[in-house]
Amino acid sequence: MEKIRLGETGPEVSPVIYSFWRALEDPDGISYRTVQAKLNFCLEQGITTFDHADIYGNYRVEELFGKAIKESGTKREDIIISTKCGINNVDSSRPAYRTRHYDSSPEHIIKSIETSLKNLGTDYIDILLLHHPDPLMDADETASTLTTLVKKGLIRHVGVADFTVHQHQLLQSRLSLPIITNHLELNLLNIKPITDGTIDFIKQQYSRPLAWSPLAGGRLQDLNDESTFNIRSVLKRIALNYHINEEQLAIAWLLKLGALPIVGTNSITRIKNATSAVDVNLDKQDWYEIYFSAINSTHPKL
Repeated sequence: MEKIRLGETGPEVSPVIYSFWRALEDPDGISYRTVQAKLNFCLEQGITTFDHADIYGNYRVEELFGKAIKESGTKREDIIISTKCGINNVDSSRPAYRTRHYDSSPEHIIKSIETSLKNLGTDYIDILLLHHPDPLMDADETASTLTTLVKKGLIRHVGVADFTVHQHQLLQSRLSLPIITNHLELNLLNIKPITDGTIDFIKQQYSRPLAWSPLAGGRLQDLNDESTFNIRSVLKRIALNYHINEEQLAIAWLLKLGALPIVGTNSITRIKNATSAVDVNLDKQDWYEIYFSAINSTHPKL
């Protein structure tokens, strides 16, 4: 797959990104072997950009991935590693956490980065994203910390996850370096980022959105979900014209929008479907027919 630059100053990433956020749902369980298998298959398919977070796999995935990368012999400069911090989940490895909460304090960000670097076995992280908006964030302190980490070379780029336009603007107003992306839920059953201006704002910043849950958590393939019947019917009909399946078409629809899908499936077949969608040249009228079916499914009165 031909790489795409993420923003004017961002890194070159694969147009499909693989995430380990569903590692705990793997039928074979979470282990070094399962993480290694996903890594190797992704690399074979041309996926060179990997999405992580300190909390994924109950705080275990980063370390397993770091070991897998080392033993694969892959050069560090040939892959892009994105990770996140800012969500604290209750876990046996974190006895101080009484409840799930958000933390964008300098102390937490620095500690999280130090741990992620160690677990991933790397000297730097290509993209650090704040994992969730924090209503208690001190924008000046958070921005200063992120800037310092970039200057030290521990992280190379900064992004956010699920930030509204105003939350994005607030943090950016305190940063001299650009926020290169917003990692948000975007799919045919959640088109709100299109209709509320979030996608427009990201593009205004000369960036691209990262779309997590591109298949709506599997709902687009759920034949028992009556609410998705109409949109599934449209996808099935149009997909026949391109000699592809509905999954590939849903991914191609996102790519046509300029969004980069983050695939979190544990299915090898679905990873392959996603990567093959990169080659689909979706017609504009087909894109709009799918879009209008999505509008009618999610906002029937519009």
